[in-house]
Amino acid sequence: MKSSIDCIPCFVRQAADAVRMSTSSDEERKRLMRAVLEWMGDIDLDASPPAAIQMIHRRLRGLLPTDDPYRAAKARQNDFAARLMPSIRRRISESFDPLTMAVRYAITGNIIDLGAKNGIEFGDIYSALQSAPIQPIFGDMTAFKKAVTEAQNILYLADNAGEIFFDRLLIEHLTGTRVTLAMRGMPVINDATREDALAAGLEEIVEIIDNGSDAPGTILEDCSPEFQRCFEAADLIIAKGQGNFESLSDVSGNIFFLFLTKCPIISARSGYDMGTYVAANWFGRMDIPVERGLQ
Repeated sequence: MKSSIDCIPCFVRQAADAVRMSTSSDEERKRLMRAVLEWMGDIDLDASPPAAIQMIHRRLRGLLPTDDPYRAAKARQNDFAARLMPSIRRRISESFDPLTMAVRYAITGNIIDLGAKNGIEFGDIYSALQSAPIQPIFGDMTAFKKAVTEAQNILYLADNAGEIFFDRLLIEHLTGTRVTLAMRGMPVINDATREDALAAGLEEIVEIIDNGSDAPGTILEDCSPEFQRCFEAADLIIAKGQGNFESLSDVSGNIFFLFLTKCPIISARSGYDMGTYVAANWFGRMDIPVERGLQ
């Protein structure tokens, strides 16, 4: 899934967000944004959006006073999600189909995406979580469950901070298999790194690795050899979020994408309406919603 031309306005907005979070000086903000606008001419419009925005954020970090302008925002998102875990874990365990319910909540957590939107209010997250139990999942949950049951080695590709806590609730239900959790190699936007996985206590239940890359997705040729070996060895890959979908949807293999469609571009490219809960293998996908399940 290539071509970044439709995403240029989003790239500018993301850069402006990072600048605003890094400095309060109006003159410094103007200087940095002038640099960003110059870099726009260097974007490879045939590259995937994660590859294009990687270049912008990498250059921008070289000029900012911090290598992680989103650090405070990620901490707030983690703290908020942590407080919700006991009640959501209880709802999942009490449901008729705990694995499907855990998938719903994991996808709901994908709303915590500062790449898709420059402000996520906690009220919006809470409201989404309240409606999660009745959300239909488009794709093929039967195939997903079968893949989970048959897999001996699952590679779980995380997406965002805050969201990582909801991923933990799903990982807790991937029983009987070895799960390796892969994080971003370096900070970019509010994508989750090892620090966020540790905040969620995931080292207690899975092996945590990073992909060696600072792209907001999984660009295989940019990832470390160690990660690439794990990717090739996995029986099943669960790829969370739009960035992983954009960078891996053309890759063959047993990959299930779990994400919430949050922007018109992803909606058009995936074929799913805005706000859709997706759990699909892009090779031989089925656009059939599972039963709504009012657990």
